[in-house]
Amino acid sequence: MDIQKDLQRIAFQEQTLIFTRFDKAMAWELGISLKRACEDKGVSVTIEVRLARETVFFYAMPGTSAINTDWARRKRNVVELMELSSYGVGRSFALKGDSLEGLMGLPPRDYADHGGSFPLSVKGMGCIGAVTVSGLPQREDHAMVVQVLARMCGVDPGLVALES
Repeated sequence: MDIQKDLQRIAFQEQTLIFTRFDKAMAWELGISLKRACEDKGVSVTIEVRLARETVFFYAMPGTSAINTDWARRKRNVVELMELSSYGVGRSFALKGDSLEGLMGLPPRDYADHGGSFPLSVKGMGCIGAVTVSGLPQREDHAMVVQVLARMCGVDPGLVALES
């Protein structure tokens, strides 16, 4: 996989997957949609949806552990700080040969720039929250979130998917 191509696609995802409105009911719908998508694929993840730094939906699927919950927290912290996807931030640092800790002094204990957390953005408002999954390899965590967000935004998931 080409990091530069991934970064271009991730930027496109962040510009495309924007809601016209988003509230707690939609946050719940997003969480349930992620749960169903994971069940359909036969995978287990921890799912968290937050609005204005408040957890609105949380579900740890059977087969996950407290480690997944902690990874979700650390990835979500990156999105809440930078208002960019955790995978995009991680890929950007990988390309530059740097890290959150090296560049910004952020402790890895609290910030993980690994795939799985994505900003929830509303047109005219910007980032209002974050959706996070943890339990799969980071690229798959990211892809799962993007797939479900695309459907909710009325976007063809194939249009925004990362290249294989």
